[in-house]
Amino acid sequence: MDTTETKPVSEFTGTLAVIEKSATRPALDTLVEGPVIAIKKSSVFIDLTPYGTGIIYGREFINARDILKKVNIGDAVKAKVVDTENEDGYVELSLKEAKQALIWSEAEKAIKAKTVLEIPVKEANKGGLILEWQGIQGFLPASQLKPEHYPRVEDSDKDKILKELKKLVGKKLSVIILSALPKEGKLIFSEKDNNPAERQEIIGKYAVGDEVACEVAGLVDFGVFLKIEEGLEGLVHISEIDWGLIEDPRTMFKLGDKVNAKVIEIKDGKISLSIKALKENPWKEFDGTLKKGDIIKGVVIKYNKHGALVSIKEGVAGLVHNSTVGGEVKLREKLELGKTYNFQITLFEPKEQRMTLAFLDEKK
Repeated sequence: MDTTETKPVSEFTGTLAVIEKSATRPALDTLVEGPVIAIKKSSVFIDLTPYGTGIIYGREFINARDILKKVNIGDAVKAKVVDTENEDGYVELSLKEAKQALIWSEAEKAIKAKTVLEIPVKEANKGGLILEWQGIQGFLPASQLKPEHYPRVEDSDKDKILKELKKLVGKKLSVIILSALPKEGKLIFSEKDNNPAERQEIIGKYAVGDEVACEVAGLVDFGVFLKIEEGLEGLVHISEIDWGLIEDPRTMFKLGDKVNAKVIEIKDGKISLSIKALKENPWKEFDGTLKKGDIIKGVVIKYNKHGALVSIKEGVAGLVHNSTVGGEVKLREKLELGKTYNFQITLFEPKEQRMTLAFLDEKK
């Protein structure tokens, strides 16, 4: 590098003699601003009164040379401090890093304001979409897509999900920035709720207790997503599909099926639905007719970590706990799936749909 660049600025122009060098210095990584007071072959000097004089040179000059070609004496320049005081007494500055810092600052403002951005999708992977804003790459998780763009695949196959996501490459999406991670150089986007007022207006049309005509929009292990209207979906948790035991929602529905459901909760901008709430509660049949101590017949329908589930009618089942028959191994030896046995009721609460049973081992 040309050694003339490290001489005191006063040798380049007499007007700099009045600039006082402050004892304090701007902190590292802070943004500073001042007018350009000298332009040399491979360096630019900036008045940072009261801190002294800043310099952009060396690698930082090369990195910003396209921008610096357009800079003139007197122009205000905003830069980032990369060295508070070099061996020649100057504050070393970076224009490129300042630009990045300003973009991150802009991102934080966009997060607070929930600014809606129109950004094209660059790439897709099995987890979501890659977008780019202001030269910074960001990620839009599949879970943050609007219902109409969410990859609804019946068997949750990752390759099928990727195939669906790839259809969005090149398409412009209206998104908001959820979070900015400067250290990782990454942004996280969301396509959901980028117009909270509009969404609130849609949700405001519904109330708990409403019966709604829906269409199956997604099937997952934990339930069914139902499209209530354009831009609005509700979840039917697996426990709210039917009064009987449901192992896999995919065996009961397929995408596009028309289903009626009842709104059971509206919370945090989400609607929870129930299909079974529109069906007759089978537990009511036994309210007042069965009680603790009664002997009944039941069929073993499932094992779980606690014991065995025994059904006395479709949708009405009770638990035989492992501990009542000497442990899990013994329970599975004595109670075979699909077989009918005699049991005694040890707890019966039909309003809470709760029942526990004791196995009556006739072999004893």
